[in-house]
Amino acid sequence: MKEELTKIFPEFDLIKDEELREKSINVWIEAIEKGGWKVSDLERIPFTLLIPDCPVNIIDHTRSVTKVAIEAAKQLVQFNGGAYELDMDMIVSGGLLHDVGKIVEYADCDDGIKKSPMGKLLRHPFSGAGLAMRHDLPDKVVHMIAVHAKEGDSGYRCPEAVIVHHADFMNFEPIKMG
Repeated sequence: MKEELTKIFPEFDLIKDEELREKSINVWIEAIEKGGWKVSDLERIPFTLLIPDCPVNIIDHTRSVTKVAIEAAKQLVQFNGGAYELDMDMIVSGGLLHDVGKIVEYADCDDGIKKSPMGKLLRHPFSGAGLAMRHDLPDKVVHMIAVHAKEGDSGYRCPEAVIVHHADFMNFEPIKMG
C-alpha cells in the first residue's frame, strides 16, 4: 500500500525527514484500512460532501493544497524579512494529512459516499489529529490537522498551520462558488 500511496501522492518524497515521511504515510495507510477503503478508491472520494457532485477528488485536493502551501511558504520566506521561519517538512506533512480524517469520516454507501457513523460524531480535523497522534507525529503536524478548518478559527494557529489553512480554503472556496 505504501508504494501505491507514494505514487498518487509524490509529494511525500518532499519530506526530507525520513521518520516524518514514514509516519505520515502510515497515517494514510491506517485511515484507508480503518475506513474500509482501498487506495484505488481514493480517486472517487470527493474532497468534500458540502458541494453536490464535487468535481475534485480527495487526491487532487490534497495534492493541490500541499503544493499551494509549499509555494506560498517559499514566497513568504523570501519576502518576510526574517520575521519568522517556516519548517517545510511540517508544511508538506500537514498539507498531505490535513484531510486524512475524511477517509474515516466518509463511508461508501449504496446511495453514494456519505458520512460514516463515526463521521456523524467527529469531523475530520478531530479524527485526523487522532490518527496522527497514534502514529506519534510531531505536535505541530497534529496541530495543523486539528486547526486547518473552522474548528481552528477561534484559537492559535502556528505559521505553518495558517499557510495550510489558507491553502485549503483557496482550493475550497472557488469550487464552492462555481
